[in-house]
Amino acid sequence: MTRREVPASVKDERLVKMRRDQMIKGAVTLFKEKGFHRSTTREIAKASGFSIGTLYEYIRQKEDVLYLVCDTIYDEVRERLEKNIDIKQGTIESLKLAISNYFRVVNDMQDEVLVMYQEAKSLSKEALPYVLQKENEMASMFERVIESCIDKGELQLNEQEKNLLAHNIIVQGQMWGFRRWVLQKQYTIDEYIEWQTKLILRGIIS
Repeated sequence: MTRREVPASVKDERLVKMRRDQMIKGAVTLFKEKGFHRSTTREIAKASGFSIGTLYEYIRQKEDVLYLVCDTIYDEVRERLEKNIDIKQGTIESLKLAISNYFRVVNDMQDEVLVMYQEAKSLSKEALPYVLQKENEMASMFERVIESCIDKGELQLNEQEKNLLAHNIIVQGQMWGFRRWVLQKQYTIDEYIEWQTKLILRGIIS
């Protein structure tokens, strides 16, 4: 599944990136408040800081904005994780660090993650599989960390357990954004990471 190109009439790639970054930031704020379907292209342009005419120099249709939002958020999460996760170390401590780094990325990008999961369903049938594939790629990163722990004898898990554990980590990280309205009244991000890590690992470390 390849990235869908979003055509722009502007040829300056640096300007395209700058304008689209503005657009994504404005759209996230707007979609969080109103949702994708209730937001108009004129409102997206205003939230981005430019005119609707300028907006259409960088996209063709409203769905392009949502696609760019989802694509960019996944890329940023993946890039930040790749910088901080040691996939090959194969120790429980490296797995704990990977969990902590992922949860902190979600904490830093709470609005973006919330919007992405609330609104991704509005993508077209052509665009949605690509976005879902990027979700699986994030889980695959954790599968590789877990597999290294299995190879080093730190964990004893079969293939199904390894896969489920990776997805469980992804979901528990996302929960910090989905249920922040109640969780952040009871836990700091450090406390949340500490307790979730204990709960995640409790059933798999012999």
